[in-house]
Amino acid sequence: MRINFINVANNLGTKNYSGLKNSKTTSLNKNTLSIYLISSDSFSKNNTNEFKSLKQSFDFEAKFLQSVIMSVENSISLYFGIGEISKLNDIKLNKIGARILSTANGMKYGSVNIYFKDHDNSSTVVNIAFGALLQSYRFNKYFEKKLKDKNIKISDLNFFTKHSKDCQKIFGDLDILAKNIFFVRDLVSEPSNILNPESYAKICQNIKVKGLEIEVLGEKDMAKLGMNSLLGVGVGSVKESKLVVLKWFGGKKGDQPLAFVGKGVTFDTGGISIKPSTNMEDMKTDMAGSAVVVGLMQNLAQRQAKVNAVGVIGLVENMPSGSAQRPGDVVKSMSGQTIEVINTDAEGRLVLADALHYTNTKFKPKLIIDLATLTGAIIVALADVYAGLFSNDDELAKQLEKCGDTSGERVWRLPLGDEYDDMINSDIADMKNVGSGRGAGSITAAQFLQRFVGSTKWAHLDIAGVAWKGKGDALAHKGATGFGVRLLNEFVKKFEK
Repeated sequence: MRINFINVANNLGTKNYSGLKNSKTTSLNKNTLSIYLISSDSFSKNNTNEFKSLKQSFDFEAKFLQSVIMSVENSISLYFGIGEISKLNDIKLNKIGARILSTANGMKYGSVNIYFKDHDNSSTVVNIAFGALLQSYRFNKYFEKKLKDKNIKISDLNFFTKHSKDCQKIFGDLDILAKNIFFVRDLVSEPSNILNPESYAKICQNIKVKGLEIEVLGEKDMAKLGMNSLLGVGVGSVKESKLVVLKWFGGKKGDQPLAFVGKGVTFDTGGISIKPSTNMEDMKTDMAGSAVVVGLMQNLAQRQAKVNAVGVIGLVENMPSGSAQRPGDVVKSMSGQTIEVINTDAEGRLVLADALHYTNTKFKPKLIIDLATLTGAIIVALADVYAGLFSNDDELAKQLEKCGDTSGERVWRLPLGDEYDDMINSDIADMKNVGSGRGAGSITAAQFLQRFVGSTKWAHLDIAGVAWKGKGDALAHKGATGFGVRLLNEFVKKFEK
């Protein structure tokens, strides 16, 4: 689907375009839908025959996301409310674009022309376009017979605006961001017979963006470093575990980098502590945190972000076999701390333990943010609305909360504390990988991770509930969401110089 920004004056011959008056001019063919965006402010103040008809015949008031379809001079037009201008923000504009796309696609039009009755400015236009673009994603790779029905029908989304040049300029970074969100969604959607630690590492190695350095460590490399916590998770699989390091140095030479660490369990059976079979197929998504890190790093490099950043992802497959790790085993992590493995299904934190310590000691970052589909408990607490946020630094937590509100990828902070930390103490090792009892599962998991970051500023995002949405949401078709790329891209902007 192409998104085009078209200058109103050049294409319509007038700066005072009034909609219905020029419907013949704007209907390029019978397969083109015309959409008119109207604010409730404008609708209530103007008493034109057009608006009277909309109100009297359809009770239309241009409320947020309210829409009406009308036939005008043998063509179909869609009137779309954007609500009160004072209440609009980027997220609401994104949702308007997404609703436009889904509505028009359902009507099976090939081309859509969008006109602004009022509030035509570059920020408004590009954010509506961005929302439409995000909604256009489909993972149709494995369809054969149904492919035609599943694909987006719209080929062109045309925005008629007085600010076409500004829109094209601003939209560049958003287009890059969308492509990287789609890259993440693709990775998370792949079945595990296709995406495993070895093939995933090759995908990363094949990323060719100028200035983005990529290094892959195999099992022998990690064994030399003492990464027994990470390696223990993958010993039951025939696929070799990997650690992928991505480096982007676009900031001032010598500046400490921002670090992002991701859990990459390409399939999680639970190991010897095997999961119930119901919905186990969803465990292909247990690498979503790692995908966000890769997508973010690629995005920073493609938009030439003026910041130093590193991304580290631990890639493993958690399988039961004769060589698999057992409940009760004790492993020594890279940090030197020992871990009693009580439950082999609490494997993500074992992967992150070594990845976090490696990142912290190797790069001495300004801060570390890790992402993981870590616990089912966070879904019980927050459903698929917020990601869980844990941090050892109040200012970092506040920054992430603010960026979440701005980007629409919201996070909710939960507590850490000595009482929770005591719950992961082991009788025979420095710690165990699950807490005592059933309570505070997400918190004790975060407490476990905190033991591997030292005094470095750190935040943990548990994205188990938001990485995949079976019913979709306002900005994404059902499936992988790419949650985290927009949030962290917004966060990184605060550090660019």
